[in-house]
Amino acid sequence: MKEKSLITVVGPTAIGKTSLAIAIAKHYNTEIISADSRQFYKEMSIGTAVPSPDELAAVPHHFIQHKSIFDEYTVGDFEREAITKLETLFTQHDIVVMVGGSGLYVDAIKYGLDNFPTIDPEVRETLNSTLINEGILSLQEKLKSLDREYYNKVDLNNPHRLIRALEVCIGSGLPYSSFLNQKKADRNFNTITLGITAERKTIYDRINQRVDIMLEQGLLEEVQSLKRQQNLNALQTVGYRELFSYYDGEYDLDTAIAEIKKNTRRFAKRQLTWLRKKEDILWVDYKYDLEVLLKKVEHERNSK
Repeated sequence: MKEKSLITVVGPTAIGKTSLAIAIAKHYNTEIISADSRQFYKEMSIGTAVPSPDELAAVPHHFIQHKSIFDEYTVGDFEREAITKLETLFTQHDIVVMVGGSGLYVDAIKYGLDNFPTIDPEVRETLNSTLINEGILSLQEKLKSLDREYYNKVDLNNPHRLIRALEVCIGSGLPYSSFLNQKKADRNFNTITLGITAERKTIYDRINQRVDIMLEQGLLEEVQSLKRQQNLNALQTVGYRELFSYYDGEYDLDTAIAEIKKNTRRFAKRQLTWLRKKEDILWVDYKYDLEVLLKKVEHERNSK
């Protein structure tokens, strides 16, 4: 029987994952690993909904703003670093909490990643240049011709995923999808995954409210300060792309804000589509009773 447990909190954006993760971590006197790839970068704060200073002070957090937007940082890098950190944390705690809305990053820790061939870095550099000079549509068309299966299911507006898939296709001569769903790593800890859910209208209302709060907190100024770096991969993110378009004169401000809300709602829908395919998630309502929820967690731990 595995004695250590990783309690993971997932769900769509703006649903309250941070608050629940902190409440659980405080209850077990433990620490939190963030698996939100949007919150890794120290130059991005408001637009990625990084936990507040009070929230960060309430419980030790790891993998929050630990990288620069100028760094190349892949899901494989995160998996290696986070598993090493977990090994250390499990020497001090029986339970560690993980939280995040990036499904691929969560799965990398829970199950391990598929094994991909080593690719010449020049392939990625060429694809990055293509993104800058020809735009994301060019990458989409390339992937459509090289791997129709992955093209049909990937988020086509995510340049990170497109470039990763294309570098494998080009570097190996095989479709990216042919490397997926291989035998995964065996973890030496149990996983209990809590998914926060709500009616669609509630999720959308919370998203709209969060965008308004971000704007009040200074999102416009944050994006403006990053304008010169707008072509970097890390900044191809909802909330930043739309305001770059505003500063480039493509949108007026009201249109840019409406686009942020619309694209964030679409992002939440994709998150839920990813999560609902998982059979190991214990779903809880966003108006959960913490005491009842913790009893369910203990029941799950004891049944592992």
